[in-house]
Amino acid sequence: MVAKSPPYSLDDLRYLMQRLRDPADGCPWDLKQDYRSIAVSTLEEAFEVVDAIEREDYPDLREELGDLLFQVIYHSQLAEEEQRFDVGDVISDLVTKLVRRHPHVFPDGTLQSRAAMAASPEGEANIKQRWEALKQQEREGKGKAGVLDDVPVNFPALTRAAKLQKRAAGVGFDWPGEEGVLEKIAEELEEVRDALDAAETDAVEEELGDLLFAVVNLCRHRKVDPEKALRRTNRKFEQRFRFIEQQLAAQGISPAEATLDEMDNLWNQAKAESRGETIAEVRNPLLRSE
Repeated sequence: MVAKSPPYSLDDLRYLMQRLRDPADGCPWDLKQDYRSIAVSTLEEAFEVVDAIEREDYPDLREELGDLLFQVIYHSQLAEEEQRFDVGDVISDLVTKLVRRHPHVFPDGTLQSRAAMAASPEGEANIKQRWEALKQQEREGKGKAGVLDDVPVNFPALTRAAKLQKRAAGVGFDWPGEEGVLEKIAEELEEVRDALDAAETDAVEEELGDLLFAVVNLCRHRKVDPEKALRRTNRKFEQRFRFIEQQLAAQGISPAEATLDEMDNLWNQAKAESRGETIAEVRNPLLRSE
Protein backbone atom coordinates (compact mmCIF):
# COMPACT_ATOMS: atom_id res chain seq x y z
CA MET A 1 0.00 0.00 0.00
CA VAL A 2 1.38 3.38 -1.04
CA ALA A 3 1.58 5.86 1.81
CA LYS A 4 -0.47 8.97 1.29
CA SER A 5 1.54 12.18 0.99
CA PRO A 6 1.05 14.60 3.86
CA PRO A 7 -0.73 17.86 3.08
CA TYR A 8 1.86 20.43 2.04
CA SER A 9 1.83 24.16 2.71
CA LEU A 10 2.93 27.36 0.98
CA ASP A 11 6.18 27.16 2.94
CA ASP A 12 6.76 23.65 1.55
CA LEU A 13 6.25 25.00 -1.98
CA ARG A 14 8.77 27.77 -1.34
CA TYR A 15 11.27 25.20 -0.02
CA LEU A 16 10.72 23.01 -3.10
CA MET A 17 11.42 26.01 -5.34
CA GLN A 18 14.58 26.82 -3.43
CA ARG A 19 15.74 23.22 -3.83
CA LEU A 20 15.08 23.29 -7.57
CA ARG A 21 17.21 26.43 -7.84
CA ASP A 22 19.98 25.24 -5.50
CA PRO A 23 23.29 25.64 -7.39
CA ALA A 24 24.76 22.60 -5.62
CA ASP A 25 22.13 19.93 -6.29
CA GLY A 26 19.16 21.63 -7.94
CA CYS A 27 17.52 20.87 -11.27
CA PRO A 28 19.78 21.81 -14.24
CA TRP A 29 16.79 22.98 -16.28
CA ASP A 30 15.36 25.19 -13.52
CA LEU A 31 18.78 26.70 -12.86
CA LYS A 32 18.94 27.94 -16.45
CA GLN A 33 15.63 29.81 -16.33
CA ASP A 34 15.03 33.53 -15.86
CA TYR A 35 11.99 35.84 -15.86
CA ARG A 36 11.77 36.01 -19.63
CA SER A 37 12.24 32.30 -20.29
CA ILE A 38 9.33 31.32 -18.01
CA ALA A 39 7.07 34.25 -18.96
CA VAL A 40 5.47 32.22 -21.77
CA SER A 41 4.68 29.43 -19.30
CA THR A 42 3.11 31.98 -16.96
CA LEU A 43 0.75 33.11 -19.72
CA GLU A 44 -0.03 29.52 -20.71
CA GLU A 45 -0.90 28.55 -17.14
CA ALA A 46 -3.23 31.55 -16.81
CA PHE A 47 -5.04 30.55 -19.99
CA GLU A 48 -5.30 26.94 -18.80
CA VAL A 49 -6.99 28.18 -15.61
CA VAL A 50 -9.53 30.05 -17.72
CA ASP A 51 -10.03 27.00 -19.94
CA ALA A 52 -10.77 24.77 -16.93
CA ILE A 53 -13.28 27.33 -15.63
CA GLU A 54 -15.10 27.56 -18.95
CA ARG A 55 -15.22 23.74 -19.19
CA GLU A 56 -16.46 23.64 -15.57
CA ASP A 57 -13.80 21.00 -14.89
CA TYR A 58 -13.13 21.73 -11.22
CA PRO A 59 -10.62 18.92 -10.54
CA ASP A 60 -8.64 20.31 -13.47
CA LEU A 61 -9.11 23.85 -12.14
CA ARG A 62 -7.56 22.77 -8.84
CA GLU A 63 -4.51 21.47 -10.67
CA GLU A 64 -4.21 24.45 -13.00
CA LEU A 65 -4.43 26.92 -10.10
CA GLY A 66 -1.52 25.06 -8.55
CA ASP A 67 0.47 25.39 -11.77
CA LEU A 68 -0.28 29.12 -11.88
CA LEU A 69 0.71 29.52 -8.22
CA PHE A 70 4.00 27.80 -9.02
CA GLN A 71 4.69 30.50 -11.61
CA VAL A 72 4.24 33.17 -8.91
CA ILE A 73 6.61 31.27 -6.62
CA TYR A 74 9.10 30.85 -9.47
CA HIS A 75 9.26 34.56 -10.33
CA SER A 76 9.45 35.43 -6.64
CA GLN A 77 12.35 33.01 -6.11
CA LEU A 78 14.27 34.60 -8.98
CA ALA A 79 13.68 38.03 -7.42
CA GLU A 80 14.74 36.79 -3.98
CA GLU A 81 18.01 35.46 -5.40
CA GLU A 82 18.66 38.93 -6.82
CA GLN A 83 17.69 40.50 -3.47
CA ARG A 84 14.83 42.43 -5.06
CA PHE A 85 11.85 40.99 -3.14
CA ASP A 86 10.41 37.64 -2.09
CA VAL A 87 6.98 36.03 -2.17
CA GLY A 88 6.25 37.40 1.31
CA ASP A 89 6.67 40.91 -0.08
CA VAL A 90 4.38 40.02 -3.00
CA ILE A 91 1.66 38.84 -0.61
CA SER A 92 2.09 41.81 1.73
CA ASP A 93 1.88 44.33 -1.12
CA LEU A 94 -1.22 42.60 -2.47
CA VAL A 95 -3.04 42.65 0.88
CA THR A 96 -2.09 46.29 1.42
CA LYS A 97 -3.41 47.25 -2.01
CA LEU A 98 -6.69 45.36 -1.63
CA VAL A 99 -7.35 46.80 1.82
CA ARG A 100 -6.74 50.29 0.39
CA ARG A 101 -9.08 49.65 -2.55
CA HIS A 102 -11.92 48.37 -0.31
CA PRO A 103 -12.58 51.17 2.20
CA HIS A 104 -16.23 50.09 2.28
CA VAL A 105 -15.06 46.77 3.80
CA PHE A 106 -12.00 47.97 5.77
CA PRO A 107 -13.05 51.49 6.86
CA ASP A 108 -9.99 52.16 9.03
CA GLY A 109 -7.57 51.05 6.35
CA THR A 110 -6.49 48.01 8.35
CA LEU A 111 -7.14 44.34 7.67
CA GLN A 112 -8.85 43.90 11.04
CA SER A 113 -11.28 46.81 10.72
CA ARG A 114 -14.89 46.08 9.79
CA ALA A 115 -17.64 48.17 8.26
CA ALA A 116 -20.74 48.79 10.34
CA MET A 117 -22.89 47.14 7.70
CA ALA A 118 -22.51 45.54 4.30
CA ALA A 119 -22.57 47.79 1.25
CA SER A 120 -26.02 48.12 -0.30
CA PRO A 121 -26.67 47.41 -3.98
CA GLU A 122 -27.46 51.11 -4.39
CA GLY A 123 -23.92 51.91 -3.36
CA GLU A 124 -22.25 49.64 -5.87
CA ALA A 125 -21.88 52.41 -8.44
CA ASN A 126 -20.12 54.61 -5.88
CA ILE A 127 -17.88 51.70 -4.88
CA LYS A 128 -16.91 51.16 -8.51
CA GLN A 129 -16.16 54.87 -9.01
CA ARG A 130 -14.04 54.95 -5.85
CA TRP A 131 -12.21 51.80 -6.98
CA GLU A 132 -11.33 53.41 -10.33
CA ALA A 133 -10.31 56.65 -8.61
CA LEU A 134 -7.98 54.74 -6.25
CA LYS A 135 -6.46 52.85 -9.17
CA GLN A 136 -5.87 56.15 -10.98
CA GLN A 137 -4.16 57.55 -7.87
CA GLU A 138 -1.92 54.48 -7.80
CA ARG A 139 -1.05 54.94 -11.48
CA GLU A 140 -0.19 58.59 -10.86
CA GLY A 141 1.96 57.54 -7.91
CA LYS A 142 3.94 55.38 -10.34
CA GLY A 143 4.33 58.29 -12.76
CA LYS A 144 1.67 56.95 -15.11
CA ALA A 145 -0.88 59.74 -15.21
CA GLY A 146 -2.18 59.06 -18.73
CA VAL A 147 -5.60 57.45 -18.99
CA LEU A 148 -4.22 54.61 -21.11
CA ASP A 149 -0.98 54.18 -19.18
CA ASP A 150 -0.14 50.74 -17.77
CA VAL A 151 -2.57 48.75 -19.93
CA PRO A 152 -0.19 45.83 -20.56
CA VAL A 153 1.10 45.68 -24.13
CA ASN A 154 1.32 41.87 -23.97
CA PHE A 155 -2.37 41.37 -23.26
CA PRO A 156 -4.19 39.38 -25.95
CA ALA A 157 -5.13 41.95 -28.58
CA LEU A 158 -8.91 41.64 -28.08
CA THR A 159 -8.57 41.99 -24.31
CA ARG A 160 -6.26 44.98 -24.65
CA ALA A 161 -8.64 46.66 -27.09
CA ALA A 162 -11.48 46.27 -24.58
CA LYS A 163 -9.28 47.63 -21.76
CA LEU A 164 -8.20 50.65 -23.80
CA GLN A 165 -11.81 51.39 -24.76
CA LYS A 166 -12.99 51.02 -21.16
CA ARG A 167 -10.35 53.45 -19.94
CA ALA A 168 -11.28 56.00 -22.60
CA ALA A 169 -14.99 55.54 -21.88
CA GLY A 170 -14.29 56.24 -18.20
CA VAL A 171 -13.48 59.86 -19.09
CA GLY A 172 -16.41 60.22 -21.49
CA PHE A 173 -14.78 59.25 -24.79
CA ASP A 174 -17.36 56.71 -25.91
CA TRP A 175 -20.34 56.14 -28.18
CA PRO A 176 -23.58 57.17 -26.48
CA GLY A 177 -25.23 53.88 -27.47
CA GLU A 178 -24.99 50.70 -29.49
CA GLU A 179 -26.45 52.21 -32.67
CA GLY A 180 -23.40 54.37 -33.21
CA VAL A 181 -21.13 51.34 -32.75
CA LEU A 182 -23.15 49.32 -35.26
CA GLU A 183 -22.86 52.15 -37.79
CA LYS A 184 -19.10 52.24 -37.15
CA ILE A 185 -18.85 48.49 -37.80
CA ALA A 186 -20.70 48.92 -41.09
CA GLU A 187 -18.39 51.81 -42.00
CA GLU A 188 -15.26 49.81 -41.19
CA LEU A 189 -16.54 46.82 -43.17
CA GLU A 190 -17.01 49.06 -46.21
CA GLU A 191 -13.46 50.33 -45.80
CA VAL A 192 -12.24 46.72 -45.72
CA ARG A 193 -14.04 46.13 -49.03
CA ASP A 194 -12.37 49.23 -50.51
CA ALA A 195 -8.93 48.07 -49.36
CA LEU A 196 -9.55 44.61 -50.81
CA ASP A 197 -10.62 46.10 -54.14
CA ALA A 198 -7.43 48.20 -54.18
CA ALA A 199 -5.37 45.08 -53.37
CA GLU A 200 -3.29 47.03 -50.85
CA THR A 201 -1.98 44.49 -48.34
CA ASP A 202 -1.01 47.02 -45.66
CA ALA A 203 -4.33 48.84 -46.00
CA VAL A 204 -6.25 45.54 -45.73
CA GLU A 205 -4.44 44.72 -42.48
CA GLU A 206 -5.12 48.18 -41.07
CA GLU A 207 -8.80 48.17 -42.00
CA LEU A 208 -9.33 44.66 -40.66
CA GLY A 209 -7.78 45.85 -37.40
CA ASP A 210 -10.18 48.79 -37.33
CA LEU A 211 -13.10 46.43 -37.95
CA LEU A 212 -12.04 44.13 -35.11
CA PHE A 213 -11.62 47.13 -32.81
CA ALA A 214 -15.15 48.28 -33.63
CA VAL A 215 -16.56 44.79 -32.97
CA VAL A 216 -14.78 44.76 -29.59
CA ASN A 217 -16.51 48.08 -28.87
CA LEU A 218 -19.89 46.44 -29.44
CA CYS A 219 -18.87 43.59 -27.14
CA ARG A 220 -17.98 46.11 -24.44
CA HIS A 221 -21.30 47.94 -24.80
CA ARG A 222 -23.08 44.59 -24.50
CA LYS A 223 -20.87 43.58 -21.55
CA VAL A 224 -19.56 40.61 -23.53
CA ASP A 225 -15.94 39.56 -23.03
CA PRO A 226 -14.57 39.45 -26.61
CA GLU A 227 -11.91 36.86 -25.73
CA LYS A 228 -14.51 34.60 -24.14
CA ALA A 229 -16.88 35.05 -27.08
CA LEU A 230 -14.18 34.14 -29.60
CA ARG A 231 -12.99 31.17 -27.52
CA ARG A 232 -16.60 29.92 -27.52
CA THR A 233 -16.74 30.20 -31.31
CA ASN A 234 -13.35 28.48 -31.61
CA ARG A 235 -14.63 25.52 -29.57
CA LYS A 236 -17.78 25.36 -31.69
CA PHE A 237 -15.73 25.37 -34.89
CA GLU A 238 -13.46 22.61 -33.57
CA GLN A 239 -16.40 20.42 -32.58
CA ARG A 240 -18.09 20.77 -35.97
CA PHE A 241 -14.91 20.26 -37.98
CA ARG A 242 -14.03 17.16 -35.95
CA PHE A 243 -17.51 15.86 -36.79
CA ILE A 244 -16.67 16.35 -40.47
CA GLU A 245 -13.40 14.44 -40.04
CA GLN A 246 -15.13 11.58 -38.23
CA GLN A 247 -17.90 11.24 -40.80
CA LEU A 248 -15.45 11.32 -43.69
CA ALA A 249 -13.18 8.78 -41.95
CA ALA A 250 -16.17 6.42 -41.68
CA GLN A 251 -16.40 6.66 -45.48
CA GLY A 252 -12.69 5.98 -45.84
CA ILE A 253 -11.71 9.44 -47.08
CA SER A 254 -9.84 12.40 -45.64
CA PRO A 255 -10.91 16.07 -45.66
CA ALA A 256 -8.28 16.76 -48.33
CA GLU A 257 -9.96 14.17 -50.57
CA ALA A 258 -13.51 15.38 -49.99
CA THR A 259 -15.25 18.07 -52.02
CA LEU A 260 -16.27 21.37 -50.50
CA ASP A 261 -19.94 20.42 -51.00
CA GLU A 262 -19.43 17.17 -49.07
CA MET A 263 -17.78 18.98 -46.19
CA ASP A 264 -20.39 21.75 -46.24
CA ASN A 265 -23.21 19.18 -46.04
CA LEU A 266 -21.53 17.54 -43.03
CA TRP A 267 -20.98 20.96 -41.47
CA ASN A 268 -24.71 21.66 -41.75
CA GLN A 269 -25.44 18.27 -40.24
CA ALA A 270 -23.18 19.02 -37.26
CA LYS A 271 -24.80 22.42 -36.91
CA ALA A 272 -28.28 20.91 -36.98
CA GLU A 273 -27.45 18.27 -34.38
CA SER A 274 -25.96 20.85 -32.02
CA ARG A 275 -29.19 22.85 -32.25
CA GLY A 276 -31.56 19.92 -32.20
CA GLU A 277 -32.79 20.81 -35.70
CA THR A 278 -33.02 19.06 -39.02
CA ILE A 279 -30.78 19.71 -42.02
CA ALA A 280 -33.68 21.42 -43.80
CA GLU A 281 -34.16 23.81 -40.91
CA VAL A 282 -30.48 24.75 -40.89
CA ARG A 283 -30.41 25.36 -44.63
CA ASN A 284 -33.70 27.24 -44.74
CA PRO A 285 -33.96 29.83 -41.96
CA LEU A 286 -37.63 30.39 -42.85
CA LEU A 287 -38.41 26.95 -41.39
CA ARG A 288 -36.95 27.84 -38.02
CA SER A 289 -39.13 28.93 -35.17
CA GLU A 290 -36.46 31.35 -33.87
